[in-house]
Amino acid sequence: MTTLTATERRSHLLSAVSHGGAYDVKNLTSTIELAAGATGRTINFGYIPSNARLTASCRLYYDDFSNAGAPTLDIGIGAVNGNLSNADTVDAIGNGFTLATAANDKVMFSDIANVGLPAWDLVTSETSDPGGVLMVYGTVLDAATTVVGTITAEMYYVVD
Repeated sequence: MTTLTATERRSHLLSAVSHGGAYDVKNLTSTIELAAGATGRTINFGYIPSNARLTASCRLYYDDFSNAGAPTLDIGIGAVNGNLSNADTVDAIGNGFTLATAANDKVMFSDIANVGLPAWDLVTSETSDPGGVLMVYGTVLDAATTVVGTITAEMYYVVD
């Protein structure tokens, strides 16, 4: 039998005995009624601390936005007041969510290996925590949305 060891991604604060070793999970939930419109639009879902560790419970819910074409949605992380050394990463969390088909409960992460990493570490080429907050945003790509619909982003995270 081969034993495999998983990499733990948890707060250093868990070494203390307070809270019985449990996280204080925070939530950011945002809902937007998105009008029909051109590709390339950005949706600001909100702000999280740069050291926030997003959990695998982060979800997307959205309507069918197209009666023609195939719009997609990427979920990225961006700087606030220039606090990142590198450019925002448009698909830091997830990419290619097909808005041409409604989704009632979609995992937000495209790469499950990124679950539990600090938010700043999801930004391409970022090497240290810039501090402050980072913006979580969505970008409509590949085709225009042709009908009105709702998008909800539900994010759960812990902070070191």
